[in-house]
Amino acid sequence: MNPSELIDKYIADLTDWRGEMLAKLRKTIRDADPEIIEEWKWMGSPVWSHNGQIAVANAHKDKVKLTFAQGANLPDPHRFFNAGLEGNRWRAIDLHEGDEVDERALKDMIHAAVAFNGARGNRAEVHKEQKT
Repeated sequence: MNPSELIDKYIADLTDWRGEMLAKLRKTIRDADPEIIEEWKWMGSPVWSHNGQIAVANAHKDKVKLTFAQGANLPDPHRFFNAGLEGNRWRAIDLHEGDEVDERALKDMIHAAVAFNGARGNRAEVHKEQKT
């Protein structure tokens, strides 16, 4: 199976609120960036990438966690992040049963992450060209 099919199965196998939550997150992420790539990593985690990793999702017993790879480098005007705030790189949102997804905040975060990855890639290319 390809990564998108594995994510479909992962969501379908979560027959409680976590599957519905993960499906909402996935739809919002894909709506925010039609060029986003779905991947399947770490023996069972949906990952979304665009010019580098954007976010990874995991269903836990009592929550769904959406972790942004470069979250510490992203603006958070909506105060979207509520977990992993002490780290130097990763930031996350923990969603529990009954929580609502702030779709606007999530889309803004996806856009910021794509822009950050693109700028980081451009800096790497400039550095590479300067060395040659």
